[in-house]
Order: sequence, then C-alpha cells, then structure tokens
Amino acid sequence: MRLYPAIDLRGGNCVRLYQGDYGRETVYGTDPVAQALAFVEAGASWLHVVDLDAALSGQPTNRRVIAALCAAVPVPVQVGGGVRSVEAASALFDAGVARVVIGTAALEDPNLVRRVAAEHQVAVGLDARGGEVATHGWTARTGRTVADVAADFVDAGVAALVVTEISVDGTLGGPDVLGLTALLASTDIPVIASGGVGQLDHLRTLASVEVDGRRFEGVIVGKAIYEGAFGVAQALEVLDAR
Repeated sequence: MRLYPAIDLRGGNCVRLYQGDYGRETVYGTDPVAQALAFVEAGASWLHVVDLDAALSGQPTNRRVIAALCAAVPVPVQVGGGVRSVEAASALFDAGVARVVIGTAALEDPNLVRRVAAEHQVAVGLDARGGEVATHGWTARTGRTVADVAADFVDAGVAALVVTEISVDGTLGGPDVLGLTALLASTDIPVIASGGVGQLDHLRTLASVEVDGRRFEGVIVGKAIYEGAFGVAQALEVLDAR
C-alpha cells in the first residue's frame, strides 16, 4: 500500500481545508517545493498535489509552482484540481506531472477521461459527502453515489480512483473505512483512500482491509503529517509492515 503525502496549493502556499471548506483554511508553509523535497527525503515514492484554486475556478493558478515542484523531485507526482479539458491535462503533463486526477470533468464528460487515459496516466477523483459525489471544488452536489460513478470507468483505462469522504477530510478523526471498503468490493479499479487519517492506527486499519484478495492501492495523508501526528518515515514503516 503506497503512501501519497499531500500538498494542497492555494495562492502558492501549502494549505489544508477542514471538511472541504475554503473558509476554514490552515496555511502550513509558503514553499511547496521545499515541502515536496522534505517528503521525498523522508522516503516518499509518490506525491499527491491538489491545485485548490483551479478546483474551484478551473483556472491553472498554481501551474508554475507545480512545474517547479515536479522539476525538483525525483519521484512521480500526481496532480488534481481543475483538470477539465485535454488541454489542461496536457499542460500538466508538459509540466512534468506523472498522473492527473480528473474529478468534476469526469462526471460532466466521461469521454475526457478516456481520451486522456489513452496516452497518459489518469486517476478519477471521487469526492463525496455521505457517499454522494460532489464537484466543483466540493461545492456542488450530483445526486450520484461513488460506486455508481466508479462503474462508468471500469473500461476507461484509468490507473486509480482517488476517493475522499469530505466529511472526514482534515478532521484527523479517521477515514471512511466502511465506505472505502464497500467501493473496493464493487470495482476492480485500484482505489486510493483519502481523508481523515489522523494517527498511525488509521493507516494500520486501512492496510488491513482486504476484499477478495484486493487491498487499497494507496492512501493520501496531509494534515496528520503537517500537524506532527506522525512522519512520512513512520507511516511508511507501518504500511510496509502490512
């Protein structure tokens, strides 16, 4: 199970939101490149980056920062936020991104995912409140469940589903294990868990989940690392032990 340390960008800073609320932001640093290098030096083999400004507006506000980050680190970087066209995805790949995460546009134009996935690595981002998928920076409801949307992409060639339960994101209170496990049981697409991890035991729980011989492909962790609950090296030790 792979660890994806998270760097959420807003206005060029490293931030975290509480339950997806743009009005409840904590700034953890002003140098995302330095943060990325620190994660890699601690052992991270992938990084997960979200352009929160682009997720809300669709505009590539932090693209220069993302390019600088990708150029600085020797590991693949997965980036989401505002990827709503082939051109937007291509610009990120040109900037050095290894995998893009398509969320809002995946629901509005599923064929976009297929077009991009035909040439590059793509993950579908499924952000949900109580199991209902939300879009446009977590602000718009869709009336569709995570499993329902995931079924649209079984033959799309996607690398993974990045699944976030918004109600626990940034709370450190624990991931949505039941919801994530139900999704793992309903799809053959690799699942990356996101949201709520606040202690090493949460990682142990996720790493112990197995459905028909399948486990989660990875887990995204942000606030717990920034708040000092545990470090990247400790998290990797727990995941490697499983």
